[in-house]
Amino acid sequence: MRWQHLRGLVPAVATVALLGLPAACSTLPSPPPVEVHDGDPARGARLISQYGCGSCHTVPGVRGADGLVGPPLTRFGSRSYIAGELVNNGPNLQHWIREPQQVEPGTAMPDLGVSETDARDIAAYLFSLD
Repeated sequence: MRWQHLRGLVPAVATVALLGLPAACSTLPSPPPVEVHDGDPARGARLISQYGCGSCHTVPGVRGADGLVGPPLTRFGSRSYIAGELVNNGPNLQHWIREPQQVEPGTAMPDLGVSETDARDIAAYLFSLD
């Protein structure tokens, strides 16, 4: 009988516990995006910094990537086209990152000598920006 006054607290405590689960799950590394299933988005973010992409582009989540020469890469994963030329998908983005001058001769985007593996990981990071 003396525990009856606590009976109303059980649903409230359960609700608070369930609301806290998404925050706890957010500390787990997110899987690679579907467009680049074998890419490493965390490594891609580091490579964006290493290759100096932020000197021309604003890239969310990459420290110092606040350039204004090229377009901002915010919400990149939601875009339809890459450079107005290619359908936005994993293989096309990797091709653009590796050989922008081949895709669009004369573009301001330079060929930086990005390796196939690095392009895959950079693409994985960019597709994570929804």
